[in-house]
Amino acid sequence: MGGSFVNTFLNVLEKHEIKSTALCRTELTTLQVNMGDLCNQACAHCHIEASPKGKKIMSRKTVDDILFFLKSNKIKTLDITGGAPELNPNFGYFVESARPLVNELIVRSNLTVLLQKNKKHLPEFFRLNKVHLICSLPCYTKENVDRQRGAGVFEKSIRALKLLNEKGFTLRGNLQMDLVYNALGAYLPGSQVSLEKDYKKVLKENFGIEFNRLLTITNVPIKKFKNYLDSAKENEKYSDVLTRNFNPATIENLMCRSFLSVGHDGRLYDCDFNLALGYYLKDKSGHELNIKKLRLEHLKGREIITGEHCLACTAGNGSSCQGALTSENKCALNVQKDAQASVKEYYGKILKTKNDLKTSSCCSIEAFAEPMKSIIKNIEPEILDKFYGCGSPLPPLLEGCRVLDLGSGTGRDVYIASSLVGQEGFVTGIDMTDEQLNIARKHKDAQMKRFGFKRCNVDFKKGYIEDLKEAGIKDNSQDVVISNCVINLSPDKKKVFSEIFRVLKPGGELYFSDVFADRRVPDDVKNDPVLYGECLGGAMYIEDFRRMLRDLGCMDVRYMSKRAITINDPKILKKTGNITFCSVTVRAFKLDDLEDICEDFGQVAYYQGTIPGLPHQFVLDDHHVFFTGIPMLVCGNTASMLSNTRYGKHFKVVGDKSRHFGPFPCLSGKQACETTAQNIDSKDMRGSGCC
Repeated sequence: MGGSFVNTFLNVLEKHEIKSTALCRTELTTLQVNMGDLCNQACAHCHIEASPKGKKIMSRKTVDDILFFLKSNKIKTLDITGGAPELNPNFGYFVESARPLVNELIVRSNLTVLLQKNKKHLPEFFRLNKVHLICSLPCYTKENVDRQRGAGVFEKSIRALKLLNEKGFTLRGNLQMDLVYNALGAYLPGSQVSLEKDYKKVLKENFGIEFNRLLTITNVPIKKFKNYLDSAKENEKYSDVLTRNFNPATIENLMCRSFLSVGHDGRLYDCDFNLALGYYLKDKSGHELNIKKLRLEHLKGREIITGEHCLACTAGNGSSCQGALTSENKCALNVQKDAQASVKEYYGKILKTKNDLKTSSCCSIEAFAEPMKSIIKNIEPEILDKFYGCGSPLPPLLEGCRVLDLGSGTGRDVYIASSLVGQEGFVTGIDMTDEQLNIARKHKDAQMKRFGFKRCNVDFKKGYIEDLKEAGIKDNSQDVVISNCVINLSPDKKKVFSEIFRVLKPGGELYFSDVFADRRVPDDVKNDPVLYGECLGGAMYIEDFRRMLRDLGCMDVRYMSKRAITINDPKILKKTGNITFCSVTVRAFKLDDLEDICEDFGQVAYYQGTIPGLPHQFVLDDHHVFFTGIPMLVCGNTASMLSNTRYGKHFKVVGDKSRHFGPFPCLSGKQACETTAQNIDSKDMRGSGCC
């Protein structure tokens, strides 16, 4: 072992006043057997560098030595790993022989190996031997899994999981199947509890798959993952992440204290990572310890061999072969931008105020017009300070409406809408982050008093914007759905928009602000935890967004405003390259009679100036500004938006669709504004074009 490795970890222990003698072995409960480095995959994070070219194959003799040890000593758990241990020719013999000797037998599977022609018997074999399966699935999205493990791996993994479900894993009490999450880059895993909920929700909804637990495992900076860090020039950064997030509460539960790893040749190690590094155990004479010669008295009280890599097991919630080592309320995780992997972590733990943001994706109070600016002044400072958004997604004419806010955070927009809908209306906020919801709910009574309301007209629900039905939002129940820079964070945006149009009433309005990109965002940007948390990684290419809504039946989307997002951090700017990100406010309606292009039916619309607060003009979108009393020739889609929605009584639309004059002569946004300004004086009926 290099001295610098040892010193790094020991220095951290010393800083926290923990003696190195605290890392001594206790009673052995788990024997992990690494059957070699042969694998049908070659994952980018594999710490033993397993691959189809693996040559280290555990022999039948070594298997028999392990079985003899198990017969001679009472060990609670046997944990079989690899590579892909199923590829070892002695695997079946080992499992069947060892099963009666231990209380629990774990097999760690990469899943795809189960689909190989000569391995299709394994699901039934696992069932008969009551194997506890721990299966690798580093993410619940195809893009991320295939990026880490190879093209097509996600689809094969899903097929294998379905086969295991069919055999009763997780559906029967004595057949347990857990999944393993590995972070995709140089950051710590997010909350194990939160990630497990997300995994279960997405896998159940999209594929009908169930599992027992999710185990989060921190990537260790050795072998392949160290090579990745070196090539990305992130080794120093990751080391800093691990050091900063050292958690003393993990020491007591470190797996190496009651765990022993056996290599393919029978040599013994404190853990699988020490095995990868070649840090084998020695006896008092300096000779290597082997499973054939092992006596339990050789182990108890021994000081564990440590190195810099040990920081990975002691950072954040801790990491072991059984997942996190500490409960979330005991975690001593220091908040920092590089240490988190999930949106919940970023918005619940990392961002404390708007000052923590690295981009201009949050709007300021100055972005609001009256009466919203006056309402904001009447909202609790804590709500404002911890609210993150990119626009002003609140349309006019909300009096008496039922409004739904997706990803409501601390509730700023909910409370603004609360004031606007009045006592006869109602606003519901949905968010998945406890920290945000706690702030929103804490101020409900105070906000109602500030607005002078006798009863509360808001509610905050914990839930996912991809599943509004689970949150209790009924079909055709909402007049308006709003969202402020949240939909980009969803892993399943099409499901979000599908749910929105389910819950909107006919003629209802979707009005939201979000971040869009001028091109499709590459994977390295998508998977960066900071860029994703700052709403850039999940930004949709605006044309893909338009096509998605068209596929869902919304044929005409209107854009209200666009603001370029500035990136202040040079490191982030370097990662995003030439991509242009913009905050865009979008309006769309749930109408059945819209067409995919603007058609001319010779219809004319007049704004009557009767919408409260808008006596002189009404802005439908960036192409349509209606001035009170001035007629404007409009396309059929615009006519429908003005007459078949809640805006209908404020407009007079002349003409129907009985006569068609072909496509409407559309103008660009700039041309439309210029033409409108020119024609106000001339009273030309062909004011602004449609788009």
